[in-house]
Amino acid sequence: MEEGNRLQEIEKQRKSQREDGEDREKIFSEEKSVIKPQILCSNIIESLEQLSSPTFAETWDNVGLLAGRRDKPVGRIYIALDATDEVIEEAVCGGADMLLTHHPLIFSPLKKINTDDFIGRRLVKLLGNDISYYVMHTNFDVMGMADAAADEIGLENREVLYMTYEDEIAREGIGRYGRLSKPMLLEKYAAYIRQVFGLEGVILYGDSETLVERAAISPGSGKSMISAALKAGVQVLITGDIGHHEGLDAMAQGLAIIDAGHYGIEKLFIPYMQEYIVREFPQLEVVAARQGNPFRII
Repeated sequence: MEEGNRLQEIEKQRKSQREDGEDREKIFSEEKSVIKPQILCSNIIESLEQLSSPTFAETWDNVGLLAGRRDKPVGRIYIALDATDEVIEEAVCGGADMLLTHHPLIFSPLKKINTDDFIGRRLVKLLGNDISYYVMHTNFDVMGMADAAADEIGLENREVLYMTYEDEIAREGIGRYGRLSKPMLLEKYAAYIRQVFGLEGVILYGDSETLVERAAISPGSGKSMISAALKAGVQVLITGDIGHHEGLDAMAQGLAIIDAGHYGIEKLFIPYMQEYIVREFPQLEVVAARQGNPFRII
């Protein structure tokens, strides 16, 4: 009798475990359907291109869907400034269906895609994990980044710094210039820029005692914007990637420069796009990359 009772108890436990397992499987299935509903990549692209049409991209640029499927069902999007090895690894490990970056991984034409070089290895990893890879670069610089950066520093009565597109309806382009809400000495204005963008420091070219009333901002690499800033009649250009000679030449022409770094301003892309996608597609999960400056000052 005792042996029979023991066997009945064992069978009862096994039945309970089977039922618990089925319940857990059902709950997990339901959670997946709630947590990660899916939208076709093509629908997301359509929305992104309404925000920043590829029409506004520079002719030398490479934007749009650079790798992967338009018909890919997307439940999780990973956003970063650059498609580095670390970013792609995090996207893969995090179960991302789509990777959105500001800078394109592919600039020059490719004759082959294999694991012999770093670009090929990254593309193989993206494609091997069925991750669709989309880029918004100079089209976003024109239709997004410029105004976002000008908003951050409070530029008033702003205008396009360097026009790249014009039709009967609009004049658009890279960077913005305008007036400060109140004049500031250059050194204090540089400290203000550092604070606004959360930077460890900025590089300042110019006389600290210069009174700044008008400023221009061009996120990213802005050495080619020096002439436009001079033409706009501003006292200072806020940008990145300014070399020794460009800084000296700008100062010689009466233009101060605050170099906030390439990453320093363009990191705006990540929260900007995260907010946009969450607003437009609240059913999707949007993950922001943990990126920082690619260098350290020792």
